[in-house]
Amino acid sequence: MVSDGVGSPYRSHADAVPASHAVGAGDAYLAAITLALTTGVPAPVAGGIAQLAASRTLDGPGTCVCDRDQLVATPGPARTPRPTVVDADALAAAVARRRAAGARIVFTNGCFDVLHRGHVRFLEQAAELGDVLVVAVNSDDSVRRLKGRDRPVNPVEDRVAVLAALSCVDYVVTFAADSPADLLRAVRPEVYVKGGDYPPDLVPESPLVRGLGGEVRILGYVPDRSTSAIIERIRSRTRVPSLDPAD
Repeated sequence: MVSDGVGSPYRSHADAVPASHAVGAGDAYLAAITLALTTGVPAPVAGGIAQLAASRTLDGPGTCVCDRDQLVATPGPARTPRPTVVDADALAAAVARRRAAGARIVFTNGCFDVLHRGHVRFLEQAAELGDVLVVAVNSDDSVRRLKGRDRPVNPVEDRVAVLAALSCVDYVVTFAADSPADLLRAVRPEVYVKGGDYPPDLVPESPLVRGLGGEVRILGYVPDRSTSAIIERIRSRTRVPSLDPAD
């Protein structure tokens, strides 16, 4: 298990093998993770590289080593897990590190209830405006205040998990207020993105973002795609016909 103190620890897994095949695996792991960390890669990525190096030593009996060519030729996972879901403090620390390395931070927020094609396209476009995309998600109570007592359809744990699975999203954080103002002050994004067809001056957070040195961008949604429309379509198909002749 590897952790850099941001988000959930990354756990790697190895296949069980006879003891005679495992000699040298621990040394290979330690050497690989040390080399990876000294190059500045994130701890979860370093852990994945180290696990591949250790796994490569299990191919034959006796003490084995793993050189660079063997490591490059070893099949790895399709995607390296990232510490995507974070709290506000961890997010501020992670963003500070990424910005220090030259990253441009993009921030957006919303309910993201019943994630659909329009949401995904919006987030992909937002990610293209910088190097790191932060998505802030309204808590369940916050959604109820904004959308009504019958929302959200999906609890915040589910909404966050789906967003974290998108490759274009780097960090997901939740907030309980009606506005993400406190998070914006902590993150200080270079770009704040909202969806819609209104000018940036109508976004309530625009003065705050600009005061922090950022810019506000408005991205259009995919036409005819909305959570409210999806919910109404589902409800209309599940309504029981009335048996009252007066209806």
